[in-house]
Amino acid sequence: MAAYTDSGAARRDAAVRAAVEQGLVSPSTPLAALLDTTGIRASAAALRAAFDAVTAPGTPVLHAFAVKATPLVPVLRLLHREGIGMEVASPGELALARAAGVPPSRTVLDSPAKTPSELREALALGIAVNADNPQELARIDALVGSASTRSPLGLRVNPQVGGGSIGALSTATATSKFGVALRDEGAREWVVRAYLDRPWLTRLHTHSGSQGMPLELMARGVAEAYGLAEEINGRAGRRQVDTLDIGGGLPVNFGSDDHTPTYEEYARLLASTVPGLFDGRYGLVTEFGRSLLAKHGVVLARVEYAKSAGGRAIAVTHAGVQVAARTVYAPESWPLRVAAYDAKGRPKTGPEVIQDVAGPACFAGDLLAEGRSMPLLEQGDYAAALDTGAYYFAHHYGYNSLARPAVHGFGPDGDGGVRFATVRAAQTIDELVAESGGAYTEGLLGGAPE
Repeated sequence: MAAYTDSGAARRDAAVRAAVEQGLVSPSTPLAALLDTTGIRASAAALRAAFDAVTAPGTPVLHAFAVKATPLVPVLRLLHREGIGMEVASPGELALARAAGVPPSRTVLDSPAKTPSELREALALGIAVNADNPQELARIDALVGSASTRSPLGLRVNPQVGGGSIGALSTATATSKFGVALRDEGAREWVVRAYLDRPWLTRLHTHSGSQGMPLELMARGVAEAYGLAEEINGRAGRRQVDTLDIGGGLPVNFGSDDHTPTYEEYARLLASTVPGLFDGRYGLVTEFGRSLLAKHGVVLARVEYAKSAGGRAIAVTHAGVQVAARTVYAPESWPLRVAAYDAKGRPKTGPEVIQDVAGPACFAGDLLAEGRSMPLLEQGDYAAALDTGAYYFAHHYGYNSLARPAVHGFGPDGDGGVRFATVRAAQTIDELVAESGGAYTEGLLGGAPE
């Protein structure tokens, strides 16, 4: 039995071995995902401590997890127990947060496409809402005018400070779809006037960071929002904006087991760049997602076949585009580390060999790793895609009608070993058929031409 330790890498090795020993992965169940609950708790504690260290005592602070990163109810419940709220961006994500027991007072609704019914529900529940644009703000005007609400209300602005290395994830470019573009002609004055005309508009939201974004650029975006809040309050002659929502987007290091950059580094940078943010005059909301979960997930796949082509070794596994769509379609932006384990779940040793780690989907580019140097994977071994706790196994891609894998959380069993708990059961073939219209087999036949 592999021992459970304080080291994240050692915990992972112990969990992989235990998963094999306990039959969570096997020839008949060749794919499963694992989540390190000890690591998740540690990340939540590190986030809270980092901002507590730079924030004036008594300042209201809500760290809200971006549900899109890992939309699994048991994960949300665990984070809620660790003092983390929820940021939701759809009716489905709101339903998941409510199922996890997260109260409305610790929930924030952000989305660029909220419907009237979504807004009505949020206002009825008292959930914080950040309007994305002038048309949405007009909808909220009508709803606020016709009903009372406890919801804190704000407006999202785009500081247009620039993008990072991954264009699709850069939310503060000149043409980003999110928020009111502050540097567009007349936009800043429109935002200030929107607040002066609406005393109930008390929050200001921005989100300038994500994977591939330098911390300094993220801090510049926050500074722009802070400066705007100061301008609004100065012109209002009172502290109308009382809370700044600075989003999340802390990048994750996918190249090693190191947790870099850290929440502490980012909080200190913000404190030096925007000291007024933390002096107690403003409440604070954050919306981190990937950085809380990514390092604590493993996708574990059995090697079904080992072959070669053109002199290159290829391990054909059951993990590919269905669990790692971003990596398969944009490998330069989303490379994953892959660890090799033997048939008993032990880390493989021996000479490293250049090889591809392939998935099961029927197109040539379905590769978790290409030309990777690692101990040779052989039939019956296991390939582990690391750092996959966010935006991977919880975002299934239905190519080839490949079923969603089970997700298991793991932690200490009290006797030095590993205990697993079900987070999500594997999708059955019957469920897959039902989801694909199985109940409507004859639906296209009635009245259709022969």
